[in-house]
Amino acid sequence: MTKTPFDPAADLAPLPFETEHLDAAKHLKACGLPWTPHVGCFVWDENTFIKVASPFPNRIYFILSMARFLNIFNTIENMQNHLVWLPTWHQARLLCAHLEIDNHKISDIFAESRAASAGGDLLFLYNLLAEALKQKKF
Repeated sequence: MTKTPFDPAADLAPLPFETEHLDAAKHLKACGLPWTPHVGCFVWDENTFIKVASPFPNRIYFILSMARFLNIFNTIENMQNHLVWLPTWHQARLLCAHLEIDNHKISDIFAESRAASAGGDLLFLYNLLAEALKQKKF
């Protein structure tokens, strides 16, 4: 089977890969966002721990096989330490509900053109989550 890497010029990205999203996700991690690695998560390998080239830009990987990632990291804890979780829009919305973020704040995403870019709404959710994490323990 031939590997076909993600082509940002032709393919529709499953989630934003811009530096601002990576930085915001890293900030979420620093704020204490808990995460248990599992199939279906996008992760950022900021420090090039994974030696296999990423199919996505900026060393972003998708966990399709936990066994494969555990072969690389040996433990869940090492995965948590070395990777930054990039919650999808859906995962971020579930986290907002768990942190009891007011739905009116979330609806502000679409007010005043705050989601001017395709990834603007996700960045807005990441920022809401960071604010909530600073105020309460998860």
